[in-house]
Amino acid sequence: MTTIRPLVHLEPGMAASDGAGVKLNRLLGTPRLPQIDPFLMLDNFHSDNPDDYLAGFPPHPHRGFETVTYMFAGRMRHKDNKGHEGVIEQGGVQWMTAAGGIVHSEMPEQEDGLMSGFQLWINLPRAEKMKPAGYQEYRADQIPTDTRKGAAAKIVAGTTSTGVEGPVKNITVQPFFAEIHLEPGAVYEEPLPADHSAIVAVHDGAILLPRTGSEAPMAVNRGELGVLGEGSLTRLEAGPDGARLLLIAAKPLREPVARGGPFVMNTEGEVRQAMLDYQTGRF
Repeated sequence: MTTIRPLVHLEPGMAASDGAGVKLNRLLGTPRLPQIDPFLMLDNFHSDNPDDYLAGFPPHPHRGFETVTYMFAGRMRHKDNKGHEGVIEQGGVQWMTAAGGIVHSEMPEQEDGLMSGFQLWINLPRAEKMKPAGYQEYRADQIPTDTRKGAAAKIVAGTTSTGVEGPVKNITVQPFFAEIHLEPGAVYEEPLPADHSAIVAVHDGAILLPRTGSEAPMAVNRGELGVLGEGSLTRLEAGPDGARLLLIAAKPLREPVARGGPFVMNTEGEVRQAMLDYQTGRF
């Protein structure tokens, strides 16, 4: 029997500042919504005022998880202490596995114009937290599109029911990550594993999501996060102005989580060790 995943939480987010003063909306990783296993944090940066983003994110460390940066507008240059450097442009993605430790920077490459995108933190299982760091990065033209009536989904990770497979592979939590464009009133349906956590983050327009029982569908608008409940099918319906959004799902790890700023481990002792390793130059 097919059951549609209902909207179980609507999150408007919390205004925050990170890096060297970049203004953003924190949708996940707040006191109200600390995490959704295996997702640890989701930030949306969206501004055409260079004062809001130009200082960027100077060199900073990470250990124990992955960061996924997806750009809707603008350009972001990244550089790390492992010898990697590149630019994430509109429609591009960087899936970075910090794992055992990395120090990197993320700096806007433009001095005016809209800078817009999302960064998601995904936890790593205990067995992978100390493996070597690395990343997968793809331009917009390297990400395949699942085209349907009134809908186009760029598939970054995972495989759709129509056989479109994203380029990001070999991730333990078996993610599905897609940017979806919907025309006004269009519907996009996709089965996702019933045991996976699933969220939607709306970039433009609005989508209508079903709720439990006889409750009327609810709109998730620009800059909001929708948390989906259990079910075998995800159903997204665009509002009257259409929509652009991220649909993300992944398998929960069900492991202890200990957090200390840019370090996410399983115990407080491991977090303290990460801090010491960074301070003594062992990243």
